[in-house]
Amino acid sequence: MKRNGTSCRQVARIVRRCLEEGNSVEIDGLGVFRPCQNGAFEFVADVKPRVFIAYVEEDLPRVQRLFDQLAANGFDPWLDKRKLLPGQNWPRSIERAIDVSDFFLACFSRHGVTKRGHFHSELRYALDCAARLPLDEVYFIPIRLDECPVPAHIAQEIQYVDLFPDWDKGVARILGVMRKHARKRHAGRLRPAC
Repeated sequence: MKRNGTSCRQVARIVRRCLEEGNSVEIDGLGVFRPCQNGAFEFVADVKPRVFIAYVEEDLPRVQRLFDQLAANGFDPWLDKRKLLPGQNWPRSIERAIDVSDFFLACFSRHGVTKRGHFHSELRYALDCAARLPLDEVYFIPIRLDECPVPAHIAQEIQYVDLFPDWDKGVARILGVMRKHARKRHAGRLRPAC
């Protein structure tokens, strides 16, 4: 099977060559192939729950702080400013990242609720993904970064978390619910991709 002009065998040869040269090869969302001391190779699966963070540009400093806290607590956060590579088709990459995420954090603020653009497109797509899940699954988590309204159709159905006036308390609530639901999924109830 060929995809984008590169066969699976070609990709396998490239991965093997990198491993033979002593390098690890990370495949985003799957895990890492790495060489062992005895000349063999091992694959370490990526088991960290994946978290997509949606935001508007004006909120980037606060969202980067949230990204760092999620990463420090055993999650694999996805933020466009940190994950997109030069030359990547970013609309497709963002959609794929939402598809494979275990959780979607929607970061609302005074800036975000009124600004038109990609933030609201990401919200719509994530809500479509959430609609395909069992009702007791936690996937879409609205977060308020400051005193702002959460869109009515979201606030009527999904509980949001405030990261103000006590940032640490809000983050602890988010981490708690994500850990609880990640354990459930790991125990056999995996979230299907969109």
